[in-house]
Amino acid sequence: MDDIITLDYGSGGKKTAALIDELILPALGNSELNALGDGAILDGALAFSTDSFVVSPLFFPGGDIGKLSVCGTVNDLAMCGAEPKYLSLALIIEEGLPTADLRRIVASIKAAAEGAGVAVVTGDTKVVERGRGDGVYITTSGIGLVKYPGLGPDKMRPGDAVLISGTAGDHGAAVMLARDALMEGEIRSDCAALNGLASALLGSGAAVRVLRDPTRGGAATTLCEFAESAALGIELDEEAIPVRRDVAAACALLGLDPLYCANEGKMLAVVAPEDAEAALETLRSRPEGENAAIIGRVTAERPGKVVLRTRSGGGRILQKLSGAQLPRIC
Repeated sequence: MDDIITLDYGSGGKKTAALIDELILPALGNSELNALGDGAILDGALAFSTDSFVVSPLFFPGGDIGKLSVCGTVNDLAMCGAEPKYLSLALIIEEGLPTADLRRIVASIKAAAEGAGVAVVTGDTKVVERGRGDGVYITTSGIGLVKYPGLGPDKMRPGDAVLISGTAGDHGAAVMLARDALMEGEIRSDCAALNGLASALLGSGAAVRVLRDPTRGGAATTLCEFAESAALGIELDEEAIPVRRDVAAACALLGLDPLYCANEGKMLAVVAPEDAEAALETLRSRPEGENAAIIGRVTAERPGKVVLRTRSGGGRILQKLSGAQLPRIC
């Protein structure tokens, strides 16, 4: 690790992995934490997750920091095969934040929690001096009941299909353009709770190996984590990966790759090959999964590597995000 912490360590990519592997796990590691899932599975029955939110700006097309703080933790629990039930809410508020903005954020939290079927049951508030924060930071923790145990990259097998529940990179592009109006039009974040979609897929009878929502670092980084953890390869078909035209244009303008841009309302799923088409049909049957696609497969070749088969017929090895592509995306 470097002598000082830089923004790169919050990117969700290589530096974040180094921070966890070299500093946090050696000090705090245990069987639950070492699994490095979206949440911890406790006594086989409870899923527990926590997340902090520092997104800038606080309000963006398709969402805000309040909605994001609920959906982010709900989704982490859902990716564990759990039914989200309860949230905690901690607010660090900067002196000078307009009360109207805080009311708007709390109202958004209320609406998102009700929509996801969870309750905020405990919390905390702190206020810091002007200039010592950036409006408001939020931390949410969540508890859910595990309904579908045994998910994880270690369950992946060669031949398994890789699916994404919709278009890649929407949230990252939305926040990026909300900061700097570089294009005409509006890209909306995909910020949404995924517990209904995940439950539908897990309850469909398909042999689901692992679920993950590709937030910081995007789909590419998440799939790299799968491949490394399973010691298997993943081969993707670039032509099959759904990307909105405006998102692709925004990324091209700034020299970014949509596969490394965050989503906050999509999930990646690895399923048994014989169940791939049925799983796709299940995802597409719901509004939040209408643009789902089968985008690749698990292979025994190139263990730990993700290879993108490009439109031109070539191959490109994808790696975890390097550097801070877009700081404070969530």
